Amino acid sequence: MPNSSSISEFLLLPLADTRQLQLLHFWLLLGIYLAALLGNGLISTAVACDRRLHTPMYFFLLNLALLDLGCISTTLPKAMANALWDTRAISYAGCAAQLFFFAFFLAAEFSLLTIMSYDRYVAICKPLHYRTLMDSRACATMAAAAWGAGLLNSLLHTASTFSLPLCQGNVVNQFFCEIPQFLKLSCPGSYLRELVLVIFSASLLFGCFVFIVVSYVKIFMAVLRMPSEQGRHKAFSTCLPHLAVVSLFLCTAFFAYLKPPSISSPLLDLTVALVYTVVPPTLNPLIYSMRNREIKYAYRKVMQHALFQLQ
Repeated sequence: MPNSSSISEFLLLPLADTRQLQLLHFWLLLGIYLAALLGNGLISTAVACDRRLHTPMYFFLLNLALLDLGCISTTLPKAMANALWDTRAISYAGCAAQLFFFAFFLAAEFSLLTIMSYDRYVAICKPLHYRTLMDSRACATMAAAAWGAGLLNSLLHTASTFSLPLCQGNVVNQFFCEIPQFLKLSCPGSYLRELVLVIFSASLLFGCFVFIVVSYVKIFMAVLRMPSEQGRHKAFSTCLPHLAVVSLFLCTAFFAYLKPPSISSPLLDLTVALVYTVVPPTLNPLIYSMRNREIKYAYRKVMQHALFQLQ
């Protein structure tokens, strides 16, 4: 059997068995990818260009859009290329880079979602202290910490995963290089170190999730005490989308990384991976801007400016 030193490339899971379905999947993924690029690009441009959006909430939203762009750009382009050219191969270095960047964006995004829940907690539960606790320096420090946590996570997991001896071939049963699939390729008993790292990372993520839940419990209690119905509506419309994104993102990611091997199958693994890698980056721009008047106004300004430049 091949070991890790003799493997020069890996074979990814094909999205379909027939050429017609491969091309159909290519066009579907291309549409999803372009929608994610457009949505997150518009949010980034709107927040960067509109001074009214230079607030902590929109600063973190800008960071979230950039992380979403990075996350979906790590997985989909290679899957689309493989579907278009009817191939499954990815180089050893390309696979390592894909795993590194995906682990980076995944951890950084969830860290940022945790920070965003704290921002909403301070804004609603401690409004008099908001400017002090969430000044520009504090926001920059927290955003840098989220990106730094993602970098540390990716370095640890990539180094640990690609130091494993591989005894089960080079076929990765996923459309991108994913840690759980690499554990299946490793020699028996050699993956305990990486498994400990996965469990440790999952524990940290669960701790973040508990923090988010506690924050929202306090937020909703404070919102229900608001005398103004308009104030309650605005608070709920701001917080509920964020909670929906976190729940979808975390539940599917936990299921992908911690599900028992007995319930694993290529179709189930593929479906879950598509949900937690493709759906949040695509839907986040819609969720955060669909009912946000300030974002919509900034969109109109960006579009009007772009049309004016074309004339």
